[in-house]
Amino acid sequence: MQEIERKYLVVSNDFRKEACKNSGIKQGFLNTDPERTVRLRITGEKAFLTIKGKSSKNGLTRFEWEKEIDKKEAEALFELCEPGIIEKTRYLVKAGNFIFEIDEFHGKNEGLIVAEIELNKETDVFQKPKWLGKEVTGDVKYYNSQLSKNPYKNW
Repeated sequence: MQEIERKYLVVSNDFRKEACKNSGIKQGFLNTDPERTVRLRITGEKAFLTIKGKSSKNGLTRFEWEKEIDKKEAEALFELCEPGIIEKTRYLVKAGNFIFEIDEFHGKNEGLIVAEIELNKETDVFQKPKWLGKEVTGDVKYYNSQLSKNPYKNW
């Protein structure tokens, strides 16, 4: 249950031409403690409860546990979330044996577009598309839990 991912800023909209799928996401946080984040997410007709642990020193790896839950229960649980609901559109772009998840944020995080790639091991090599910009792996201000408290528009 280890998540290994790298995170990058996106520097152009060219990823849209390569996207094979996109979906809307609404998420809130029941707990944003850096030691353990508890996230609630609804995407389409599915809902998930996710617990993430503290990131490794290089920001690449952390514990992640996720469970699908009933959408109506998730909608009710949003009432318990900390202030700062995140809304975004997620695009999926295939890159060799990997998939980039590109999140285009809305609301108070409008203008921020971030790409994440989940890896099998920290040393995995992948091709970087031209629309990929600066790496922000491990920079906590780009964590969704932090964007819910200190949105992009406030930077």
